[in-house]
Amino acid sequence: MMIPKLTCTQLVVLVLFAFVGQVRSEELEESSFSKSLVPGSYVIPAEEGNWNWGMAPIYDDDGKLHVFNSIIPLNGSWVKNSKIAHYTADKPEGPYTFVEDTFASDEASYHNPQIKKVGDTYVLVFLLNRFNENGSKQEVGLATAKSLSGPWTESPLNPVIPASGVLKGANIVHASNPTFVAAPDGKYRIYYKSMTDKYSRKEAIREISLAISDRIEGPYVNYEKNPVISYADEKLDIEDPYAFYYNGMYYMIVEDRRGVADMLAGKTPQGRPGGLRPGLIYQSKDGIDWGRPKIGYQTNEIYFGDPLARSERPSILWKDGKPECLFLACHDDKPSAGYFLRITDWNGEDK
Repeated sequence: MMIPKLTCTQLVVLVLFAFVGQVRSEELEESSFSKSLVPGSYVIPAEEGNWNWGMAPIYDDDGKLHVFNSIIPLNGSWVKNSKIAHYTADKPEGPYTFVEDTFASDEASYHNPQIKKVGDTYVLVFLLNRFNENGSKQEVGLATAKSLSGPWTESPLNPVIPASGVLKGANIVHASNPTFVAAPDGKYRIYYKSMTDKYSRKEAIREISLAISDRIEGPYVNYEKNPVISYADEKLDIEDPYAFYYNGMYYMIVEDRRGVADMLAGKTPQGRPGGLRPGLIYQSKDGIDWGRPKIGYQTNEIYFGDPLARSERPSILWKDGKPECLFLACHDDKPSAGYFLRITDWNGEDK
């Protein structure tokens, strides 16, 4: 068979074509979860002088919607002055009624809650800053209640995941932004944002780690091969995990903080830390090996046509065992805690 001779220009074009085709083939796929999302609205405006942030939504047994979120005074900081507040509404659009400050203290900052129900027990996990005791190192706290109206009881083991010494030899120097999962094996899992400073003492890199317990209140033991998701070798980080078990699979939605999607597509990640890009969703059979993510959600710019802002803190509102809405914090110039998106006809990714 005759093989045609190619000029140098033709060879270059063929190589470039092959390279571009390869890069395009590595573009992250948009998940069916992301495709199911329909814009809702911005909700829970802050009172004057305060900043509302993030939402952990859940229905009670009577169908009333409850949301727990962070409130920070504008003249303070979330590190020292955040509290967890409780709101109710009849539907995701609101209007929302303030109920109470669920966790507020002069000795600690309570921030970034997530909520689940296990049997007849509500489980609230949160970032805990005991700044008078540990110099503002972030830790993981947990509380339980039989009613969303309380009373709430903090675990006697709080912080259930401490700020330092989390896992000897793993270079983890931080524990925050937890998400709770009742695993099908009867154990309880807390996935959380950890940080490693093995590459730089000045700029630790955000990862996702896991701790497991036989009891809701703990003690929690870290998975010996933490972290379970990390791009530290690429100097990229992710945070704000929301994990859940659904239709036989584990899922985790995270904020793509520095352009992991770009890196996985063979592109140069863009700067600007924070959720200024689409989020990611992972799928796993065992909740340990997470593999390659897909696009999990888009940005406020795409959903609402607003100036691009940081969409963070994903959290799902469940109804009758199915995901109804995705709530996201939004760091823009609106006074709201963020916005929600409706989830339409999603039963899990292709297995």
